[in-house]
Amino acid sequence: MSKSIFGRIVHYSKPYWGRIAISTLASIAVGTMDGGFAYLVEPLLRKTFATNDKTIFTLLPFGVVLIFAVRALSRFLNDYFIRTAGELAVQDIRNDLYRNSMHLGLRFYHKHPTGSLMSRVLSDVAVMQNGIANVVTSICRDGFSAISLLVVIFYRSWELALITFVVIPLTVFSAQKIGKHIKRLSGKSQEKIGDVAAILQETYTGIKVVKAFGLEEWVVQRFRAATTTYYSFIRKAIKYNSISAPISEMITSIGIAGVIWVGGSMVMRGEITSAEFFSFLTAMVLVYKPVKSLNNSYNIIQTSIGAAARVFEIIDEKPEIADTENVVSVERATGEVEFLDVSFAYDGEMVLNHINLYARHGEIIALVGPSGGGKSTLVSLIPRFYDVTSGSVMVDGIDIRSIRMADLMRQVALVDQETMLFNDTIANNIRYGNFSASDVEVEAAARAAFAHDFIMEMPDGYSTNIGDRGARLSGGQRQRICIARALVKDAPILIMDEATSALDTESEQMVQKALDNLMANRTTFVIAHRLSTVLHADKILVLEDGRIVESGSHDELLSNGGLYKRLYSLQFSDRDPIVVTSAP
Repeated sequence: MSKSIFGRIVHYSKPYWGRIAISTLASIAVGTMDGGFAYLVEPLLRKTFATNDKTIFTLLPFGVVLIFAVRALSRFLNDYFIRTAGELAVQDIRNDLYRNSMHLGLRFYHKHPTGSLMSRVLSDVAVMQNGIANVVTSICRDGFSAISLLVVIFYRSWELALITFVVIPLTVFSAQKIGKHIKRLSGKSQEKIGDVAAILQETYTGIKVVKAFGLEEWVVQRFRAATTTYYSFIRKAIKYNSISAPISEMITSIGIAGVIWVGGSMVMRGEITSAEFFSFLTAMVLVYKPVKSLNNSYNIIQTSIGAAARVFEIIDEKPEIADTENVVSVERATGEVEFLDVSFAYDGEMVLNHINLYARHGEIIALVGPSGGGKSTLVSLIPRFYDVTSGSVMVDGIDIRSIRMADLMRQVALVDQETMLFNDTIANNIRYGNFSASDVEVEAAARAAFAHDFIMEMPDGYSTNIGDRGARLSGGQRQRICIARALVKDAPILIMDEATSALDTESEQMVQKALDNLMANRTTFVIAHRLSTVLHADKILVLEDGRIVESGSHDELLSNGGLYKRLYSLQFSDRDPIVVTSAP
């Protein structure tokens, strides 16, 4: 599992092998320079002090500065190119993660909190980036440094080298054991930071509710509990990270002590010179640094793999709803919609049962009934936010599962009770319905939505930025922008889900005029709790417990004396009955 994840991380670095190659060459230069420096200690000491050569002694400081200048330049090239390569690879990973998540169905989003998804896109990918940078830097720079120094060590004295070589595997073994714990804890801690992000997203988005109900201390306590849980995991990861270096140093000290004792004895017996021993000792001391760095990098890579597992989990998630092999293209439908014995279950629970309905082009179909009856789920099946469990949804006589998804989406416009606008200009928010719409078409849609006048009163007109989620606009203004967006899309099928439920009377009247323009010559499905908004529908369907229990016009349903009449009586009990004689 770890190898496959690590391989995928490296795979994302392949497009940037040019940068990695430069970094690798610079790493090799740094690594081999360490070995060269350790090797030259012996001849320099012998010629300088044994022969009293003042020329070498004079040039030695300049040589040291030159070596370290070249080493510094090589290290800069190594760090710069590997980090930029890492950033570009991470950018690709983040883009793939976001792209795939955008193509997943609503069922996926119901199962994954927004904050957790944000954490994976931002936090987990950042952890991966650190790992990618360490792969090449550690393997090349520290790896070549260790190899070159080991060559010097064995060249100077294979007997002393064996003592050093016995100690190094012990440090690697301890790093592997600790790394396993770090990987496990990294995954857990990233999950918990996702929980923290979810709370942040909820409270900042719903700050008005928090303030209105005096929930400040409650959400603070909830946030504190989440951060405490996160700390409990990250503390353990810190513990294992912190213990790694001391254990490595303790093992190293045993090797150094053994070399000093054995090597010192060999110098005293005349088996090696003091200069050779000093050269060996320099190489041995230097070799432990890259080995220690390799151990630390191993821990970082394990942390990166833990984060990568969470990222690739989303990238590998297959869209629940996708085009099949034999899809057909539909340029523009007439707007006929038919449900044929449709049933739908969510997580094993039946939400819709044997729904049959037919909507002709231009008809207004109203869906009413108690909350939880399945109204929103029913209209969500038309654009394939979900797929039916059984039965078929047909558009112009074609099963929507046989229509190319992009074409199907062009046939449906949505005006929801939640007015979702983006932190962008008014013109661009309208143009999200049709990116190819000209300025003239955008303005025409705004006029039809009765939005043009208030738009022109804004500081920059259509170029005014409306802030996060349209914060600078009133509820009625936001809804009219959404209607303009649906108008510029010009789809033959329209879905309105409680489009006026959150508006005051004056705003509702203005929005209703805009909706009348929007519904003209379109097949419209209207969900409404306010029955006054659906009196003129061509057909009213009453849903209860996932079934259509009544169907007909307003007058027909009143005369039937069923659930619709009871709902109507509850809303208009203090008014005279409304009788619809003709459409407006």
